[in-house]
Amino acid sequence: MLNDTPLWRSTPPAIFPICLALLGLGLGWRTASEVLPVAEDIGDVLLGLGSAFYVFFLLNYFRKLAARPMVLFDDMTNPAARAGIAAAAMSMMMLAAALLPFGISAPLVWWIGVVAQIGASAAGCWAIWRDPPERRKFSTFQYLTFVGPVVGPFAGIKLGYVTESLVLTLAALVAYVIITAGLIVQLRHAHPSVALRPSMAIFLAPVCLFATSFGMLGIDWAFTIFYWLSIAIAVVLLALVPWMIKGGFSPVWASFTFPVAAFLGVQVMAVIKYGNDIHAIGVYGAMIVATPVVLIIAYRATLRWATGDLARASNSAQV
Repeated sequence: MLNDTPLWRSTPPAIFPICLALLGLGLGWRTASEVLPVAEDIGDVLLGLGSAFYVFFLLNYFRKLAARPMVLFDDMTNPAARAGIAAAAMSMMMLAAALLPFGISAPLVWWIGVVAQIGASAAGCWAIWRDPPERRKFSTFQYLTFVGPVVGPFAGIKLGYVTESLVLTLAALVAYVIITAGLIVQLRHAHPSVALRPSMAIFLAPVCLFATSFGMLGIDWAFTIFYWLSIAIAVVLLALVPWMIKGGFSPVWASFTFPVAAFLGVQVMAVIKYGNDIHAIGVYGAMIVATPVVLIIAYRATLRWATGDLARASNSAQV
């Protein structure tokens, strides 16, 4: 049933991780076409789709903020929504990478993304501080909120911001270590509910992004560590898929999208670094898995957004 209330009034932050995934998928295909016999047009089409998808929902969210700016903090009471806000900032940095071949104000777009990511992290800290003590727990959603700067090198290096990209990556690494240590301790005593099980897939995203970013920065030993860590985590998560999807489709399924897109990116980087057939197989395998996963979940989420179900299911604030 269609929603009578204008959709922009409850634009859900839950849509932005999918925007991040679409842009990451397009970048993965485009970069793969530079080193493997892969059609360049596929990457361009995916990037065009991802860019339009992101800009559309970003403008809708800005309209929501313009109607009542404090609605941002209403959304930030939800850990998943905090991750969505951070994903919007990460997507801006990824959009800069998508625009690089066209030279369309990519430096400005990149800096807007960097500043927005810092703002999202600061707002996330404020929201956690405002939470009751019993709700102050570690979650994989915090990887987007605090480890998001790791995507800085994707466009930053080609734009000449090498030092800035390194600083962003190292800052993200500090946050990654703290969150991961906290999660390991926490998971020893409590397991996620059925509804939140898909969020475990987010474990894959930061290691893939660190591998890709360190590869771009030329820190090969760090790339190697995170590359093999991504392989190990991907194998474990693949075995856990039936357990993670037991609760059925929900907004949390966005957690499957950007990690598989990030995994494609790191497989392409492995081909760039090592250039052998084994790693090329990894790229094709990642394409076969990531492309339908991202596109199908994006399609289903869009249908639920059109009826207002996505906003209701993700507890998005309304103006």
